This record gives sequence, C-alpha cells and structure tokens, in this order.
Amino acid sequence: MSRDRRMMMHQVLHDKLKADAERLSEALEHMSKLFLAPKEEKTLRAFTSAEVGELLRVSDGYLRKAHFDGRIPEVEQGPGNKRLYSAENILQIRNILAQNAKDPFQFLPGRRQGDKLQIWSTVNFKGGSSKTTTTVTLGMRLALRGYRVCLVDADPQASLTTFFGYQPEIDFRHGGTLYDAIRYNDGETSRVPIVDVLRKTYFPNLDLVPGGIMLSEFETETPTALSRGEQPVFFNRIRDSLRQVEDDYDIVLIDCPPQLGYLTMAAVCASTSLLMTIIPERVDLASASQFLTMASGVLEVLYSNGGIGAYDNFAYLLTRFDTAISTQQDLSEWLRQLLGDSVIKTPFVKSSAVSEAGLSQKTIFEVDLATTKNRKTYERALESVMSFSNDIEKMIQSAWGRGGTNEA
Repeated sequence: MSRDRRMMMHQVLHDKLKADAERLSEALEHMSKLFLAPKEEKTLRAFTSAEVGELLRVSDGYLRKAHFDGRIPEVEQGPGNKRLYSAENILQIRNILAQNAKDPFQFLPGRRQGDKLQIWSTVNFKGGSSKTTTTVTLGMRLALRGYRVCLVDADPQASLTTFFGYQPEIDFRHGGTLYDAIRYNDGETSRVPIVDVLRKTYFPNLDLVPGGIMLSEFETETPTALSRGEQPVFFNRIRDSLRQVEDDYDIVLIDCPPQLGYLTMAAVCASTSLLMTIIPERVDLASASQFLTMASGVLEVLYSNGGIGAYDNFAYLLTRFDTAISTQQDLSEWLRQLLGDSVIKTPFVKSSAVSEAGLSQKTIFEVDLATTKNRKTYERALESVMSFSNDIEKMIQSAWGRGGTNEA
C-alpha cells in the first residue's frame, strides 16, 4: 500500500472519529433536554419528619415538640398535613437547635478547633465497582448529616460531575475543572486557585470541583514536568489546591480514576484516608490484589520522597453485594477474616433501585419514596447506604478523637 494511500486512510479515520464525537455530543445534549433536568432546574426532594429526625439525631417526638414550642419555624405541609422539609429547612433547624443545645456538636458534628480536614479518596484498579456511586452517595449523606462537604472529581470520565446535572463534554469544554487548578504552566496558561472552579450545588452543604476529559492531559504532561523539575511536583498539586479552601469544609471526598496513574497518586498523597471499593467476586478480588501490590510499591517511593504521611484509615467497602449469591457471602466473610476491621461492617448492596436512580442522574437519597412503584426495594437500598455511610462517619469522628453522637 502506498504512503499516500495510508495517509488518506489515516485522515479518513481521524475525520470519522471527530465527526462521530460531534454527533454523539450533540445527541447527548438533545437527550439531556428531553429526559434529564437541566442543572439550573435540578432540585432536591422534600424530606419527611421521620427522615429529618434521623438526620438531626433526634426523635420524631422531639421534632414535633420543638415546632409546638415555637423553637423552630414551621415548614410546608403535604398530604394529610404531614410536614415536609427542604434541605434548606433542615440546615436552618440544625443551626437553631445547636444554638440552644447543651451539646451543640450533636447538631453540628463537623470539625472543631484543632481538627484536621478529612480527605478521603475512593480508589479501585478497574471500573464497575460502584466507586463513583459510592463517593457521591456518601457525600450527599454526610452533607445531610450536617457536615460541610466538598466532592472532587479527579476522573477524566467525570461520571461524578454528571450526577449534578452537568454534561462535562459540553459545560466544561473550555475549562472550569480540577485540571485548571492542578495543571502545569505552558508559557501561556497556568493553574488557577481551586476556588475558581468550585461549584455550589443544589445540595446545601455540598460543593463540587468538576472533572472532565482535560484531566487526561495531566497524565501525559507529568513526565515532561518531572524532567524539567517544575514545582510543585505532581503529588503535591491536589494537596496544595485543597489547602486553599481547608477552612471551608469538614470533609473532602475525591473520586479517583480506575487506574494507578498520576491523578490517583496525587489524590492519595492529598488524603488522610483511603476507601477501596471491592465487589466480592474472584475476578475483582484478583484485581484488588494487583492494585494493592502495585500501590504498595509506588507509595513506598512516594513516602521516601516526602509525598505521603500517616493515614487515619485504609478501609475496604464491599460493593454490588448480592445477598442472594452464596459465593459472594462466602467471599465477604473470607475477606473479613483476612482483613479484619479494615472491611467496613455494612456492604453497599446491589439494587435495581440504585441503578434506576442513576439513569436519571440521581442517587438513592434524591428519589421520592412516596411516588416510586418499588418502595420496598428503594427502602432496602436506602437502608444499606445509610448504614455503610454511618460506619464511615464513625471512622471520621474517631479520626477527630471522639465517638458517635447521641439522640436528644
């Protein structure tokens, strides 16, 4: 085949890929307008008094009496004159109750003076382990529980970002992602403060640093930056960016790409704890073993170069756990015997409710149980999510040197 012929085929393929990308981008935008709420319109559902009592760590009776005594403002009433609370209502009531409580930290459980910012990175060697769903679900739960939370999407695929109604390939085509805050200088463009890319979300107490395809440039640019000695080095870039907003949050959750690249290592170096999602199946356990083997070698090098300090936790969360499959139950018990308390007590169960919610860019917390057809399925999934989130919340509190909170 002639050289000209090969060049023509290469150019045809290049044009085809570009055209296909443009068609797909336009189709996704059209689909978003038809089926998904635009980011400007995406809102959070209302919560029942029973849900609010659990989030505030008080009984339903305590909440009713607080309304009756006029200590907290009235809220909207739904069918049957039942109170319905917006997330803003919950935050307002939380602050009011904290002002008059003997122990205000019952209602405001976040950092106190001297507590360090908790930074958790969710890691895995391969996709499909519910890493992103775990991160965004945990972040929403912690925000509802009264913590100031920042979610950081460090994955070029930006799946976490889409949960908030964004289309990264459209909305951040010209910048506005984590990449802008950690990028290397190229003579014309330099990194920006992370506050320039932080986005408030429709979820009170929850902010987002979006991800996007440009993050893949960080992977390709880092070797060159290392060769020319550009500072700060890659493993300090996420850490340095987060230091700029350290006083604004209690907890930062970083969703890492499914690989042990420079982005993941930068997130790991910024973290105080790591959360590894594992499906209790043999293939996934083998992948997890490979990840840990590779990570241990890389982290040893980073540790010797001052990139990593001590960790509060390295925890494993069993995800996509199917209670109907006996081999998964056997493997989960085997893992617990092998790794002990490092395996979080409650698994993230596999549920059609979680998948169905994800189709409309929602987590299980955003689904209105009063209108769903499969309420029991959703309630079981919600119970699983709340339980493993509570387990992690206890670990966070323990890192601050205290136990859990009690009901009023």
